[in-house]
Amino acid sequence: MKGYGKGGCCIPQRASPPLSAGAIGPAATRGAAFTGDGMCLVPGGFFRMGGVDADGRPEDGEGPVRQVHLDPFLIDRTAVTNAAFEEFVGVTGHITEAERFGWSFVFRPAARRSPEGSGQRVSPEAPWWQAVDGACWKMPEGPGSSVADRPGHPVVHVSWNDAAAYARWAGKRLPSEAEWEKAARGGLDSKRFPWGDDLMPGGRHMCNIWQGSFPYRNSAEDGFPHTAPADSFDANGFGLHNVAGNVWEWCADWWSTIWHVEERPTTRENPAGPPTGEDRVVRGGSYLCHASYCNRYRVAARTFSAPDMTTSHTGFRCARSVGLKP
Repeated sequence: MKGYGKGGCCIPQRASPPLSAGAIGPAATRGAAFTGDGMCLVPGGFFRMGGVDADGRPEDGEGPVRQVHLDPFLIDRTAVTNAAFEEFVGVTGHITEAERFGWSFVFRPAARRSPEGSGQRVSPEAPWWQAVDGACWKMPEGPGSSVADRPGHPVVHVSWNDAAAYARWAGKRLPSEAEWEKAARGGLDSKRFPWGDDLMPGGRHMCNIWQGSFPYRNSAEDGFPHTAPADSFDANGFGLHNVAGNVWEWCADWWSTIWHVEERPTTRENPAGPPTGEDRVVRGGSYLCHASYCNRYRVAARTFSAPDMTTSHTGFRCARSVGLKP
C-alpha cells in the first residue's frame, strides 16, 4: 500500500492507514477489422512508438521515438463496461480491491457526502481526490450512487489486479504498453491524438476531457461532465473508441522511465516492459485531463499507478494474441 502522494495529480495512491478526517456517435473507420466478441484486429509490423511533443513530459519517459515491431493482436473495441464487469462478478463472485479495502478515491466534486462522523479524507498532493468509504465499481460516487443507469459506461474503481482477473476470466489479457499505443494510434504515424494533431478539428470535440478551469469548473462542452458511454465519439482507424480521455486504462507492463531508452531486442521486438517493478503503466488520460495540469490524453503520454490502486477515472480494456480463443 502506497502513500497518497505517489503518482502525482493525475492518479493518487492509497495510504495505509488512511489519512485522518479533515455525444458524437460511432463513425466508419479506415479498414477496421472486427471479431464477433467486440475485438479489433491490429495488424503486425513496425510502428513508431513514443513522442517528443512540445507539450510532452520528458520526466514520464515518453521518448525517445523508436521503431517497435509487434505481432498482430486483438484488442477490445471499447473499455470494459459496467454491464460486462457485472457479468464477471456474477459468475465468479470476484470481490474487488476497493470493496476489500472499504473505500476508493472519488473526484471530490462528484463524491457523495460521507455519513456524519465517518471522516473526509483527501489527498494532500491533489485535494480534488477524496477517499470515500464504500465507493467501488457498483457505487462509483459512494453509497447511494449506482451504475444501474450507466451499464454501457466504462467500469471504474478497478485495480490492476481486478482488471487482470477479469481478463483471465474472459480468456484474454491486458495489453502491453506497446500494443496499447499502436492500437490507440489507429494506423497514424506520430500524431498527437488518435485522429491527428488538432485536438478539435473543425471545432469538433473528439474525446471526453475537461473543459473549463481545472479543478473548479467543468463546462462539459463535450457533452459529458464525468464518464461517457464506452463507445462514444468517433472510433480510430483500427475501430477503437475513447483511447483518449474518458478513463485511464491499465496496461500489463511494469512502469519505468529508462527501460526502453537503451535499444535492445527486448525493447524493440514485442516488448513487454521491464521484468519487475512497483507500479503498473496506465494510458490514455481521463475525463479529468486538461492541458493546464495533466495533458496526458496525447497518444504518447504515459503515467503509472500502484497495482492495488482504485479511482473513479481508471478502467481497462483487454487484448488477445491472434489465433487464441477464450
